[in-house]
Amino acid sequence: MSDLHCGHRVGLTHPGFDRDTEPEREAIAWNMRRVIWDWFTSTTDSMGKIDVLIVNGDAVDGKGKASGGTELLTTDRNDQVEMAVAAINYIGAGAVFMSYGTPYHTGKMEDWEDAVAREAKRVEKIGGEDTIEINGLNINYRHYVGSSSIPHGRHTAVAKEKMWNALWGERGEYPAADVVVRSHVHYHAFCGGAGWLAMTTPSLQGYGTKFGGRRMSGTVDIGMVVFNIDKSGGYSWKPVLLRLPFHNPISL
Repeated sequence: MSDLHCGHRVGLTHPGFDRDTEPEREAIAWNMRRVIWDWFTSTTDSMGKIDVLIVNGDAVDGKGKASGGTELLTTDRNDQVEMAVAAINYIGAGAVFMSYGTPYHTGKMEDWEDAVAREAKRVEKIGGEDTIEINGLNINYRHYVGSSSIPHGRHTAVAKEKMWNALWGERGEYPAADVVVRSHVHYHAFCGGAGWLAMTTPSLQGYGTKFGGRRMSGTVDIGMVVFNIDKSGGYSWKPVLLRLPFHNPISL
């Protein structure tokens, strides 16, 4: 999972950190937070035991300087860290791996996701980019990837990531990946071929940011991606997505 953006008014929000009531103009955002959290918990509950969880960046939303903090539930990043920890711990994975997100959100001079990694349970590692091996299957993950404003261009950036990974692997300086995972763009796209798969993950932040509503075109996805890996490294995967019946739902 990725892009929790805890602290944003449509970020992933444990009810313990939510406000019990909202002004009328914020009611849609309040409802969206509750819908996303309920979906998140019921969906992960239905999966049973999760052995490995990758939290692929932007666990917290940051200070929101570009909008003067007007989009945030809380500007206190300590609170945002606790919110992210509550979400990660809810899943109860056997092992957790994390990557650093976008500095605008997670800290330009410090890494607030380090605090998340220290406080959350069973976090084994956090870094910029890494490859983990599960039953012989190599999964390379990093938060950032380029985006595209055209539907058929959304696969290009992750295909490029796979190509660079393959070139590093040929030099013997970095593990060659079977699966390349990127996040950041808040939409799920994928491409692949014989023996490889590359994808971007959906986010766990809802609709209704000033940046997205005023500047961006294209669809976004809310959800996670689930892998089932057998003992020989064979795998199946599927996106688990939430569709919300809102069009431009929050007046900004």
